[in-house]
Amino acid sequence: MSFKKLSLLVLLLVALLSALSIYYAARLRFDYNFDNFFPKGDPDLAYYFSYRDKFGNDNDYLLIGLDNKGASIFERQFLIKVDSLSNVLQRLPNIEAVLSPTTVKSPVIESFGYFEIPYLHPHEPERYELDSVNIYSSQELVGTLFSEDATAVSLFVQTKDDLSKEEADSLIAAVNGAIEALELPEYHIAGKALAQAVFIDKMKVELAIFMSASILLVILFLWITFRTVWGVLVPLVVVLLSVLWAMGVMGLFNTPIDIMTVLLPTILFVVGMSDVIHILARYMTEISHGQEKLPALKVTVREVGMATFLTSLTTAIGFLTLLTTAIVPIRNFGLYTAIAIGLAYVLAFTVLPSILLLLPKPDTTRARRADVSWPLLLRQLLSFVWKHPKGILTASAFIVLLSLVGIWQIKVDTTMLEDLGDEDPIVQDFRYFEQNFSGVRPFELHLLAGEGHTLYDQEVLQEVAELEAYLYSEYGLHFISSPATIVKTLNKAQNGGMQEYYRIPERKQELLKVKQRLQAFRNRSELRGVVTPDAREGRLTGKMKDIGSAQASVLNDSLRHFISQNINPAYLKTRLTGSALLLDKNNEYVTTNMMQGLLIAFGVIALIVGLIFRSLRMVLISLIPNIIPLLMIGGLMGFMGVNLTVSISIIFTIAFGIAVDDTIHFLSKLKLELVKGKSLPHALKGTFLSAGKAIIITTCILVAGFLTLVLSTFDATFYVGLYVSLTLLFAVVADLVLLPVLILLFYKPK
Repeated sequence: MSFKKLSLLVLLLVALLSALSIYYAARLRFDYNFDNFFPKGDPDLAYYFSYRDKFGNDNDYLLIGLDNKGASIFERQFLIKVDSLSNVLQRLPNIEAVLSPTTVKSPVIESFGYFEIPYLHPHEPERYELDSVNIYSSQELVGTLFSEDATAVSLFVQTKDDLSKEEADSLIAAVNGAIEALELPEYHIAGKALAQAVFIDKMKVELAIFMSASILLVILFLWITFRTVWGVLVPLVVVLLSVLWAMGVMGLFNTPIDIMTVLLPTILFVVGMSDVIHILARYMTEISHGQEKLPALKVTVREVGMATFLTSLTTAIGFLTLLTTAIVPIRNFGLYTAIAIGLAYVLAFTVLPSILLLLPKPDTTRARRADVSWPLLLRQLLSFVWKHPKGILTASAFIVLLSLVGIWQIKVDTTMLEDLGDEDPIVQDFRYFEQNFSGVRPFELHLLAGEGHTLYDQEVLQEVAELEAYLYSEYGLHFISSPATIVKTLNKAQNGGMQEYYRIPERKQELLKVKQRLQAFRNRSELRGVVTPDAREGRLTGKMKDIGSAQASVLNDSLRHFISQNINPAYLKTRLTGSALLLDKNNEYVTTNMMQGLLIAFGVIALIVGLIFRSLRMVLISLIPNIIPLLMIGGLMGFMGVNLTVSISIIFTIAFGIAVDDTIHFLSKLKLELVKGKSLPHALKGTFLSAGKAIIITTCILVAGFLTLVLSTFDATFYVGLYVSLTLLFAVVADLVLLPVLILLFYKPK
């Protein structure tokens, strides 16, 4: 079979597989599942799911803050609008309950019946003064439904569990429409449903922006490099096919596009271009020397094939090391990016040669002209390296020491909205609730009555009350709901609704009356969300400011110490749980996962270089130019005050896996030069002049592609783009400046 027919057959097969990829890629959906960021396999996660089955989710709610623009909330027009909004919300689908300032009531139990008296009478302005006194003498209302300065109110909206994207979008649109129809002066919304709706919309927009910007930048670099239409279009077709195939694989396995995998097309686009550039650059060099198409391709495959295979392997392994993390979105990102890099390699060595064989032979004169300026530039750079080896080593040592100082200043910390910038409207609304109300960060403590007791026993309630006092005064909770608060509320109800009776009854007879009432109410939904029907288990739930995982860990340790010293386990046993705790636990995995990933990557690189040169000394030499850029990035993060989070920690493994490609290309070419019998200096010179061009071009394209990610409104994506780009820049300098010096001084070829 002729090479032309073989090329057509290959392209036909690729076209069929591409059509299949389009079919599966069309099934892809965007998703932002909050639960996926919990650490899988952690024992606390299984405990939380069991707890959640009993008491419900701690994050399926919306908070709606209504501000009267600095004026008092006790204004008839404002309160009537708040009341109207409360009524509208209660009728919306996917809303289970609404707790509003105008609907909250104080229960009163008399000998002749049970009553609920509103705290606020929006349609009776003459009662506002008395209402305000009553409200602001009730601890459970201030900071939750009413702001301390009496200029804003908050509505707590309980939504159905695990709303889909469509349901969340519909709900948020309906809520916004209701608020705007009532022309309320200022409003703020926070909650899981809003975050889910906004995050997915942002992902869709940013995916389009990243891909468009990457394509434009790559076209620019390809034109500058090859100065021909086919030199631009052919690489684009090959890499776009690899992106399509990767999306098809994700669709085949029904994996959604989330906040991590949304980066895959952009990363694959620029990383996949690396192999194509190395092939084309070598092919054009052979053409400029007068070779025909087929011989030129044979030389190209022989000299570049193994190097590009090794670089694709190391890059894929860099991403596969992300499988060591316990976070599902990061694991999916690592797995599918690694698969996509493998597909890109296959396409580069099937589609690209097939197209080149079918196209007319490139113009020899143009190819030679495009190749003529590079040797001059590279010779000047090599001359600098030969003349200043000591200066290069000294500068490298100084950079390492400075970087270590910066790394020492890095803090591991995570917040609930760490992926969004400070100026994002969601973050602004989030902070509004922290400044004016009890906050948004949930707190959950599982309560278990001691053997032979229930949570409504006097001794147990006293222990819970002591816990509450600590959580208010030392921990920082601004709102608490627990079995003790229920008992306090009923005790107040049985004493005419007088605020001084909002306490645990001191006399057993009074407590017995409360317990009898609770027994009658035990199956009511609002009670089941706090205490199980047998009163053996309960929850202490609250809200607080988003203080970050580092400070939360300190507070949790102090709380556990307080409990061990002050709470009698014979009466009450406790265990911290909840979504916030699980997100905080990711901190425990950040450093471990990052080090595991890097050690695996280091091991693979060491193995590859060891197989090429069969020299331990060369293994160490090859690792140094790739470790220094990582140290520099760590130092920059420390000096810039960037906290190390789960999303940001992946930068190091991604950057190392990609940056080491240049080292592999350089050393592979050096091995070929040495095999020809050249001395080490001459082999280095030949390697520098031959591989230097492709290394610089691919690095420029990679840096440009990753820099498009700085356009993101997600902080993690922004830092991935910034720091990976900087790592690649530092790495190419290290490979072309430091690596030759290290080889010349410390490597002794046989």
